[in-house]
Amino acid sequence: MRLLTTRYNSGAFNMAMLILRLGFGILIAHHGYDKIMHFSEYQNTFMNFMGLGSKISLSLDIFAEFFCGILVILGLFTRLACIPLIIGLCVAFFKATNEDVFGQGELAILYIAAFLTLLFAGPGRVSIDSVISK
Repeated sequence: MRLLTTRYNSGAFNMAMLILRLGFGILIAHHGYDKIMHFSEYQNTFMNFMGLGSKISLSLDIFAEFFCGILVILGLFTRLACIPLIIGLCVAFFKATNEDVFGQGELAILYIAAFLTLLFAGPGRVSIDSVISK
């Protein structure tokens, strides 16, 4: 591996996408799993987004974080799965952290950047999406 080259290497790209998918997918799915396990604790205190109610808002967040996170890990419908994650994380950043980029909102921004990268670049060759598209 050449550290100072700007040449495109498809093997390195595919490995990078796998690492990105697994790393951020596992982390976000863990957040969703925690919310599933403690649903009764979160349901009354969770943000009421757009008047949907805190229970529905929490359910949508769990769908995005846990179920879409699992899809990202598997590399199945990856680009589609990134959309609810990005939306949920934008809501968290703009509403829950008051747009505090270098404080409470820093984690949301990191997740948004990772899932935007996957949305635009795709899951890479080491994914179910790649197997399906052959």
